[in-house]
Amino acid sequence: MLELDVKIEAGDLYDYLLVHTYNSPAGILGACFGALLVVIGALRGKWVFLAAGIVVLAYLPWTLFLKSRQQALRNSAFHKPLHYCLDEEGISVSQDGEEQRQAWSDMVKAISTSRSIIVYTSRVNATIFPRRQLGDQLGALIGMISTHMPPGKVKIRQ
Repeated sequence: MLELDVKIEAGDLYDYLLVHTYNSPAGILGACFGALLVVIGALRGKWVFLAAGIVVLAYLPWTLFLKSRQQALRNSAFHKPLHYCLDEEGISVSQDGEEQRQAWSDMVKAISTSRSIIVYTSRVNATIFPRRQLGDQLGALIGMISTHMPPGKVKIRQ
């Protein structure tokens, strides 16, 4: 069993939103479209295309940044640490006397970024474990996830 206390901050949400968005078809398509506009604008000297491409490329990260800040301020769950307990059955999270549990078999995938370990509990929802708060428990967390989830669902780099 592994127990962790984690306080999610706006930067952690931003990291999750960036990864989640840019790994979706819409995020990839938007980035490719913006890059194409920049290339066309630069090669043909069309400043309108260049400016439009820069706007398209900057729009999504900027709106995700604002969304993460607003979510961190408005959602009371992010104001206090969340207590996670990972055991043989799954992951439970508790805060202020309320507890939710998710079985390992229900987990969609687990990925890593330079800032976080992210365990998707559904296609759009995830549990975020910021690396800076894990300290020496990082290895134990990765081991627990890797042991209880099928290898095809785990894409975590140390």
